[in-house]
Amino acid sequence: MEEKKILVVDDEPDILEILAYNLRKEGFQVTTANNGEEGLKKAAEVKPDLIILDIMMPQMDGVEVCRNIRSRKEFDSTLIAFLTAREEDYSQIAALDVGGDDYITKPIKPRVLMSRVKALLRRAGKGDDEIDSKNIIELGDLTIDKERVMVTRGEEEIELAKKEFELLNLLASKPGKVFTREEIFNKVWGTDVIVGNRTIDVHIRKLREKIGDDYIKTIKGIGYRFEF
Repeated sequence: MEEKKILVVDDEPDILEILAYNLRKEGFQVTTANNGEEGLKKAAEVKPDLIILDIMMPQMDGVEVCRNIRSRKEFDSTLIAFLTAREEDYSQIAALDVGGDDYITKPIKPRVLMSRVKALLRRAGKGDDEIDSKNIIELGDLTIDKERVMVTRGEEEIELAKKEFELLNLLASKPGKVFTREEIFNKVWGTDVIVGNRTIDVHIRKLREKIGDDYIKTIKGIGYRFEF
């Protein structure tokens, strides 16, 4: 099986060393760069499956690097995860608006990082049509059967309302991806339907009550992400 290629771009040498060590230990092929311009050059050379990209860097920040990468067709299938110590909502929104696939806040435990990286890479090379065409999604002990509109956890069948099922199906279709509130509204309720601002929150709360609190993570000020 071919090793997945990961490019890590960060201006802090200690962070680069720690991330590279842990990723290589998991069998990934790792390339590093210590600034945005070098990151763009290395990305063109190695064509990584995933780029882990710091936001706050001198000369060229991560948002600018991401914008550049997303403008180039050869990186259409490359995933980008932002890694930063900044927690302000506007940083997260800017990172996702330019095409980031995930947002990871420092500090992060290596085991948690590996889980996020593997979840992202499971999506590599899979287009929306391919994901949407799967009738059965199996994630951990949770099984979502779209054809039968049924959700089970282990041997237990979980009864969900129609919109709860559609919301869960959307989030679980791409584990690790942050779905913005606007995306969720458009894909679950439709652009022509007017609902209250708290509608998504209420449905998320009900889903957590039924399937457990561990699967759906709130990304403050942005939306939600499915994890397992």
